Amino acid sequence: MRAVRLLALGLSLGGAAVSSAQTSAVSGTVRTDTLWSPSLGAYKALVVYLPPSYRTADRTRFPLLVYLHGRAGNERNWVDAGALHRTMDSLARSGAPEAIIAMPDGDDGWYATWNQLGDVNACRADATRREPAATYCVPWTRYDDYIARDIVSHMDARYRTKANRESRGIAGLSMGGFGAITLALQYPEVFAAAASHSGVVSPRYLGPTPFAPPPRYANTTAELQAAAQNLWSDLRWVMGKDTIGWNARDPGQLAQRLQQRAAAGVTGRPPLPQLMFDVGVADAYVDQNRDVHATLTRLGVPHRYAEWPGAHTWSYWQTHAAESLQFLLGNVAGR
Repeated sequence: MRAVRLLALGLSLGGAAVSSAQTSAVSGTVRTDTLWSPSLGAYKALVVYLPPSYRTADRTRFPLLVYLHGRAGNERNWVDAGALHRTMDSLARSGAPEAIIAMPDGDDGWYATWNQLGDVNACRADATRREPAATYCVPWTRYDDYIARDIVSHMDARYRTKANRESRGIAGLSMGGFGAITLALQYPEVFAAAASHSGVVSPRYLGPTPFAPPPRYANTTAELQAAAQNLWSDLRWVMGKDTIGWNARDPGQLAQRLQQRAAAGVTGRPPLPQLMFDVGVADAYVDQNRDVHATLTRLGVPHRYAEWPGAHTWSYWQTHAAESLQFLLGNVAGR
């Protein structure tokens, strides 16, 4: 069996038992904002977690973490299915740094600027979708700018964030894992660290299965469709039907370009963000994660990688959310 390096991520969740009164005193607040997104041309919902001391330490500023949902998800997934707020409360009770968390509504937009505009009229005519067309069928599909610009600007203006790159991290699951890694690599001046759980992080990967070098990547439209499988209905809009659009948004390619700029001594650019990703050994995207791990290792890009028992499920993501929180806090909270 392939050996896997499991990573110790620090900040133990252990500690003495906490009374109900103590628990109440160190519980954060979850609220929902509505904001106008110039990048999308629509109003969007945003779930916000405010840490326990936000109400009392009225001059304290906090790091900002952004957590992205997966495909077919919404802004409430990380709270309702992932209990992220409770995990953050538990970390705070154990002495971890506190942070504000923003959980945006990313539709099925892949947190990228699409290769071509979607069919808004067809989207509005779709009666099977649960989300209202007014918020889902956006006229402008610039989902990367929506996160890195609109969401961050809203949070910095409305809440007591530490409004600098060194105090921001981003994470996500599945489609959101792809988004977190690509956004951090595209906007290293905005995010200092990124974490992915079960991410679709090497969408051109074709094999071998299980992963083994050398990897094979899709190079034709038919191969891209084969690599995407059930995601083709989305990705043909997001990335296009040729490798130009796919390479432009590929995490391994983005990391290589940043690394080459750093090696060439290009000035005026922030350093590579700190990266972490994990995946379940029974996950359909485990080989994509192994491929990116191998790519980053070959490039000499520092990162943390782990494989754990589990599949592409909320049970897995809820179990391992503490690890991405710990990783991000360790890189953006000054500890």
